[in-house]
Amino acid sequence: MIDLGLRAAALLAELAHASEDGPGVTRLPFTPQHRQALDQLTAAMQETGLSVHLDAAGTLIGRQEGQTPDAPVLLIGSHQDSVREGGAFDGIMGVVLAIVALAGLREHGIALPFAVEVLAFADEEGVRFPTALVGPRALAGTVDPAVLDMADADGITLRDAMQRFGLAPDTISRLHRDPASVMGYIEVHIEQGPVLEAADQALGVVTAICGIERHQIMVMGETGHAGTLPMEGRRDALLGAAALVTEVNRLARSGEDLRGTVGALTVVPNVVNAVPRAVQMTAELRAPRDDMREAAGQALHRFAAELAQSTGLTIDIRRSYHQPAQPCDAHLTAVLQHAVRATGGRGMTLPSGATHDASAMADLCPMAMLFVRCARGISHSPAEYASPEDMGAAIAALGATLRRLAFGE
Repeated sequence: MIDLGLRAAALLAELAHASEDGPGVTRLPFTPQHRQALDQLTAAMQETGLSVHLDAAGTLIGRQEGQTPDAPVLLIGSHQDSVREGGAFDGIMGVVLAIVALAGLREHGIALPFAVEVLAFADEEGVRFPTALVGPRALAGTVDPAVLDMADADGITLRDAMQRFGLAPDTISRLHRDPASVMGYIEVHIEQGPVLEAADQALGVVTAICGIERHQIMVMGETGHAGTLPMEGRRDALLGAAALVTEVNRLARSGEDLRGTVGALTVVPNVVNAVPRAVQMTAELRAPRDDMREAAGQALHRFAAELAQSTGLTIDIRRSYHQPAQPCDAHLTAVLQHAVRATGGRGMTLPSGATHDASAMADLCPMAMLFVRCARGISHSPAEYASPEDMGAAIAALGATLRRLAFGE
């Protein structure tokens, strides 16, 4: 399958030019760069024999009809947008591999009984607007119309941006698919981590998309002169924050596949010669099981209360956001795992710590994900890379998945 992998690599290299100037790839939704990528993807889809249209949410859809008109459709996709100065593979690789896999089946004269649609969603990263996943949520019927009034840094609302792009955003509620008409959704994505590389495996089958919860924490103490205030009796807010950082790390290390991160701290007064009187900070917890994540969050709250009592600090901690875990569908996951093994892989499994379009599509239909090894686990960077050989392995596994779903092979 290396030839198909090389074909995918060539198309991804071409798509990488659909970017703002600067390092890596910067392709935000509803911009000229987005339009350029859509034109290139449209050409690739049409060359594969797909009929192509752009829906009201900005999702590019290429459809291959099946031999049985009434059969539910299988959806395969990912997103076309990037972070600022990101890589050439995150998201859009999954679209390209689906196109190339269908091309490979067509070249071998394999006609599927069910239709397949390849989806290129407009906005998964949430970089331009303070929202994301509008495309998959529209298909699932879960999109909130209020997000259309959210604005980017230039004051342009999502509604205005979509209208300027030639879309009809006020009709996106009509995009809701009937769950009975959809067989499932499969997303192929770079792993964005080092697990597959460490295991010397090109492919991994995802078991679940981790749930997320975030906590806003304010630690209040008392300031004083760094040289004249004795160490004994200080109410140093940063010391309290440091203890919380350490506890988040300890909690995350205590559970398999649990992740904990303190990513933002603001120290007041933040000067070299004063004891910090306040620290505002965040704590984020992720896990493929909601009970594990929620238990860690509750433990963090208990620790904060005990810390406040023992140090004389005032600590306010509140959960500000939570997103449930999305387990992958058992049947589709088993089919993917069989396909990986049938094409030479081990079929190892792992959870996804990152959120994907699949998390929103799970509200519509069964979903599954296939991870592709990326060099050194690097993502959201110009150094992001998946080899043609690994992409060829993913194309082979995707083709085997389609054949097994169609013919039980």
